[in-house]
Amino acid sequence: MRTRNNVVVITGASSGVGRACAQRFAARGWTVVLAGRRAAELEELARRCRRRRRARALAVPTDVTDPTAVDELARRALAEYGRIDMWVNSAAVAAFGPLESVPPAVVRGVLDTGVLGYVHGARAALAAMRAQGSGTLVNISSAVGAAPVPYNSAYVMAKSAVRALGGSLRQELRLSGHRDIHVCTVLPATLDTPFFGNAANYSGRAVRPLSPVYTPERAARRIVRLARTPRREVYVGPAARALAVLSALVPATTERFLARQMDRHHLSRTVAAPDTRGNVFDPPAGAARHGGWHGRRRTALRRLTTAVLLTTLVLTAGRALRPPGGAAGRMPAAAGRRRCATRRRRGPWSAG
Repeated sequence: MRTRNNVVVITGASSGVGRACAQRFAARGWTVVLAGRRAAELEELARRCRRRRRARALAVPTDVTDPTAVDELARRALAEYGRIDMWVNSAAVAAFGPLESVPPAVVRGVLDTGVLGYVHGARAALAAMRAQGSGTLVNISSAVGAAPVPYNSAYVMAKSAVRALGGSLRQELRLSGHRDIHVCTVLPATLDTPFFGNAANYSGRAVRPLSPVYTPERAARRIVRLARTPRREVYVGPAARALAVLSALVPATTERFLARQMDRHHLSRTVAAPDTRGNVFDPPAGAARHGGWHGRRRTALRRLTTAVLLTTLVLTAGRALRPPGGAAGRMPAAAGRRRCATRRRRGPWSAG
């Protein structure tokens, strides 16, 4: 697939991963169509993108929870540039706290953005791609879509649904014979974005990212590569893959581990926080790719945590593959004694 002068639509482009993706696509000569709730920030980002190799950029303020607005986003992209080669669903909001503490309207708001927003984007993108015969839809899920965590249940549900959506859409496209239309799901580990500072919070405790923390640029690089080499699912950061494998192999152990990590490290035990709806209904002021969580100390913690996860994975896999009764080739002592007694009774040349 050629990449220069192709057209990509990015939702949630105002900040975080969406913003990082926009700048990386523009640096490679892509035409970028930027969608988000903050018009001023989108226009500022569009100006930045146009300075990258004279890339074309169009800002379209869009609330992804409104299907009519998302259809209009696709119509604007097609009217302006004639095609949509890639569509990146990146918008997301979250609400921290025990489920019973989070107001039902906030839970619904998280699901409206994180599930229905992706459904609206997928419908608009696939309609355009079916008409032109090719294209790639990228849905950004999360490592928690494979390994759930507590105190963020609405977001976990949304990201699990996004992963399931990808599987369903791939099957539909195969059955309809559209082999040149791809659906890719991206599962990042914790990323250094404004996500944590902007989230709704009803836990009573300040939210901190759970190590290891990776940069949004790392996710953007992974997403841009999907334009040339589409894949079903890709992980961002070794920790994301390790958690997914551990959750599949030893789900109960992984749940206990993540529960402790979330309670001890993700929510502060010393810093209180007032209840807030965050950016679930209203976008925050300002725009940035980073949240200020990535640095030397966190890089060291990231590497240490990844090493621990990988070691746990190897040890767990070793225990799962070990034959019952001990190491391979070793006969349990009781069975060995019974066999020797049988041989003595039958004689050395007896059959069986």
